[in-house]
Amino acid sequence: MLAGWLQRQWFAQRRLSPALWLLLPLFLPLAWLFSILVGINRRNAKPVRLPVPVIVVGNITVGGAGKTPLTIWLARQLRERGWHPGIVSRGYGGNASVPQPVRADSLPSQVGDEPILLARRSAAPVWVGRNRAAAGQALLAAHPAVNVILCDDGLQHYRLARDVELAVFDGRGAGNGWRLPLGPLREPLSRLAAVNAVICNGLPDSRIPPSTPQFAMCLQAADFYRLDAVGQRCAATDLKGRKLYALAGIGDPGRFFRTLEGLGLSFAAHPFPDHHAYAAADLAFAKDGVLLMTEKDAVKCAGLTAGETWVLPVEAELSPALIDLILEKLHGRQAA
Repeated sequence: MLAGWLQRQWFAQRRLSPALWLLLPLFLPLAWLFSILVGINRRNAKPVRLPVPVIVVGNITVGGAGKTPLTIWLARQLRERGWHPGIVSRGYGGNASVPQPVRADSLPSQVGDEPILLARRSAAPVWVGRNRAAAGQALLAAHPAVNVILCDDGLQHYRLARDVELAVFDGRGAGNGWRLPLGPLREPLSRLAAVNAVICNGLPDSRIPPSTPQFAMCLQAADFYRLDAVGQRCAATDLKGRKLYALAGIGDPGRFFRTLEGLGLSFAAHPFPDHHAYAAADLAFAKDGVLLMTEKDAVKCAGLTAGETWVLPVEAELSPALIDLILEKLHGRQAA
């Protein structure tokens, strides 16, 4: 697919690939147009300020980078510090045109895959909507005890005023450093000078402005749980020697496959596009073995697999200094 090919070109090296040089006459005007439209959108946005502080978790590159595990970590850390967080999200992949709540058993086709994972893992109320400000207002009306909002993937959603901005990168960094469609950037790297912190889920990119605080994040794998029996667990050592298949439909499927390799597992890898809407036929390749997948994929694959399927949960680990920085900002708003 074109999207997969483009991502490989964007992240293959830190400059334009030969193929993209050939496409430069076609793509450069599109990159200029995209940049102009983004600028117009930001200038014309009329930010809505909610009555509680807002922390935005996002990125300036396309695709996933680890925002959802980070948001879960933030929700838990805030709760341990006495706050009552709520979460709003776009609900990418769903069809929610108006704000609506997300439950652990919501349909991914309605609210998206990541919000369901957030609802299951964060223990915080989660609402989705194209307009995150409206979603935040609806959440606060339904949950008046909430006193801080986490916005998952909303860095470019300027209709929502924010008190803290966190930009997340995975090990691919900023790729070739060009704007869409010549590169993976939604906004220029200079945008990072305005965020409160950059979170690096992998090796940091040297092009991040040195004046912006940076924090390392790693994702630690826990024991697998069975897709059709969540209470049943197994360790990676229990799977060694079996015929394994691995499926991943995340921003960088290779990240999941590398995690499995780090656990000492041998498997046949089957990458899918981010937010892929699975059908039973997509999983038929694993009928003669054991299928391994991410929690994000598991949200959409329940009931589609005929054979043994195990899900690998991960937990974000970061320095507590990040939450200290955030709380300093939040307390500053309260004092104001």
